[in-house]
Amino acid sequence: MPILMVYKSYIKRIMDIVGTIVVFVLISPIFLMISLVLFIQNKGKVFYYQHRIGYKERDFEVVKFKTMTDEKDQEGNLLPDVERITRFGEWIRNLSLDELPQLINVLKGEMSLVGPRPLLPKYLPLYSDRQHRRHDVKPGITGWAQVNGRNSISWTQKFEHDLYYVEHQSLSLDLKILWMTFIKVLQREGVNQSDIRPMQPFDGTN
Repeated sequence: MPILMVYKSYIKRIMDIVGTIVVFVLISPIFLMISLVLFIQNKGKVFYYQHRIGYKERDFEVVKFKTMTDEKDQEGNLLPDVERITRFGEWIRNLSLDELPQLINVLKGEMSLVGPRPLLPKYLPLYSDRQHRRHDVKPGITGWAQVNGRNSISWTQKFEHDLYYVEHQSLSLDLKILWMTFIKVLQREGVNQSDIRPMQPFDGTN
C-alpha cells in the first residue's frame, strides 16, 4: 500500500486522536473556565449544536461553545445575532476559542484536526460538481482556506483552497496547516471580511 494511502487511512486518524488528547490536557483549565462562565451566563447551556455536512456528505452535529443568548422578540423570533452575542462570547470568538469543543467531534471520528471546514446543509444544492469534492475528506477544525484568508476571502477562493487540500493532502501539508493556524490565532488574522461585515452566506455564486 502506498505511503500516502497509509497516511490517509490510518496514520491521520491516529494523529487526530493523539493530538486531540494532548490538546485537551493542555487546554483543560481554559476549557473548564469557559464552560463555567457560559454555564452561569446561559443558565446551564454551555454548548451549541448545529447540523453540518461531513465526509461523503453525511450529516452530523458540530459542537461549539454557546456564545449567544436565546433572547427573542415580542413575536417569539430570535433576535439578530449581533444583539444576542454576549461580551464574553465575542471575546472567545475573537480568540477562536469557541471552536474548541469540536475536539469532541474529532474524537468521535466525525471531523479531523485538518480539513475543509464543515458547512451548513442548505449549501449542498448550490455546489458545482467540483465543489462537492470538498467532502471527499473529513471536515477539519482548521484547513488550508483558514490559513489563507479564512473569512477575508470570497467563497469561490475558499472552495478552491478546500479543493487544493483534497488534491494535495499529506502529512507535510497537515503539519504546515497546524503550524500556520497556531500563528494565525496568535496574530488574530482573517477573522472577518472587515471590521463591520462578517462573512456573507454562500449563494452559489460569491
